[in-house]
Amino acid sequence: MSSSKVLFFLCTSFIVGIFFESVFKIPQIFVWGILILGVLLICAFFTRVKNAHIFSVAGFCLLFLVLGILRTQISEFNIANDKLSKLNGKGEITLTGVVSNEPDIRYNSQKLKIDVGGSTVLVTTEKYKEYKYLDKIKITGKLEAPFETEDFSYKNYLLKDHIYSVMAFPKIEVVSRKHEYNFFSFLYEKILFFKQKLRESIQKNFSPPQSEILQGTVLGDNGAMSNDLKNKLNITGLRHIIAVSGTHVVILASIVMSLLITMGFYRGQAFYIAIIFILIYIVLTGLPASGIRAGIMGGTYLLAQKLGRQSGGLRLIVMACALMLAINPLLLIYDVGFQLSFLAVMGLIYLEPLIKIFVKNSILSTTFAAQIFTLPIMVYNFGNISFVSPITNLLVLPIVYWLMIFGFLVSFAGVFFNALSWVLSIPCWILLTYFVRVIDFFSQPWAVKTVENIHWVWLLISYFIIGSLVYYLKRKYRHNFL
Repeated sequence: MSSSKVLFFLCTSFIVGIFFESVFKIPQIFVWGILILGVLLICAFFTRVKNAHIFSVAGFCLLFLVLGILRTQISEFNIANDKLSKLNGKGEITLTGVVSNEPDIRYNSQKLKIDVGGSTVLVTTEKYKEYKYLDKIKITGKLEAPFETEDFSYKNYLLKDHIYSVMAFPKIEVVSRKHEYNFFSFLYEKILFFKQKLRESIQKNFSPPQSEILQGTVLGDNGAMSNDLKNKLNITGLRHIIAVSGTHVVILASIVMSLLITMGFYRGQAFYIAIIFILIYIVLTGLPASGIRAGIMGGTYLLAQKLGRQSGGLRLIVMACALMLAINPLLLIYDVGFQLSFLAVMGLIYLEPLIKIFVKNSILSTTFAAQIFTLPIMVYNFGNISFVSPITNLLVLPIVYWLMIFGFLVSFAGVFFNALSWVLSIPCWILLTYFVRVIDFFSQPWAVKTVENIHWVWLLISYFIIGSLVYYLKRKYRHNFL
């Protein structure tokens, strides 16, 4: 058994351990039992038992399973013992902390992540009061646990970001704007400053909804998007185009790779250029945690493409997932974006080569492969099925690459040369207007079906069908890959 295959089994076991603990809450007696069994199997390696190396690998897999369980239990312990969350529902209190991230500007409000002695509280406040990264502020209000309903758990949604307390429209006093820097915070503040200049450049050259679409596509700004536009994008199945997600980055990376190879670059050269493109894109979005995770998945997919082996690609993706989960095991269950990133990459590795047999256009084959693999988890979590999504993607995807190119150029030029920015904005405006016309035309009530209370068994059946279809097509068209 090769070392890469052994590492794949170990990483998979670690992920399975996190899944079991997250879903079933494994009792300690079972953890000790698995641990002892693993040690006994490893000891078989030092005996003359037949196939001792297989027993040894199985033993180490059990140990990594236990590591996954323990890593998740540590996170659960930290959640249960968070000092700030113990103040939830205790009435009005005053806290002093630091704005620990870029303010999330929404359509009619803004959200601030405030670091209070190592714990984070999410504050919702007025949109038009200006706060900046590293501002020291004092907040007075009622600390509450995030809400939960039958259809949605905001508490679970925030768990992945280690946020266990929220405060709505408190009294806020800026204590100090004199920021204390380390190298990372200084660099991050400069990135956010430049991002704001790019945002202003876009808003200066375009009006809504064009400006909202371009800000989402280039800068990952989705919070300020109007609810009407969000609804239209959801109905038409185009939300993935203007969201900083693993699906979005993976599709973009694949498009860039395909275009570079078409232009005559060698695969190795295209790989490095595409990696640089992803890095620049993630930096421009302000280095959000979701963007960094998306960049890791996109970069891993590109590396898998460069290696040119399907099995090697799967191992790389699983290793990348295991590393991210070792840092934050809550991503596996509570971060839909993480799940979509993994599934999108799986779609590109296993389904995209098969779709390309029938659909020669690389942009379309890439997008359809990612969408097919992510559709069940999207429907399970959000309950929307867009009937027009194949048509709208067919109409819009060919312009996405050019929209991003001109979007980058317009926003950059607007920071330094207004006249050049205005000239470049003309083709960009034409593309954006076409985009808007498509979503306006297809965002009809009949174009989407909302399904409620979907059982998780449906999810298993869906992926069993997709997996069976991929297996059947691979066998039928295996001669295309010889």
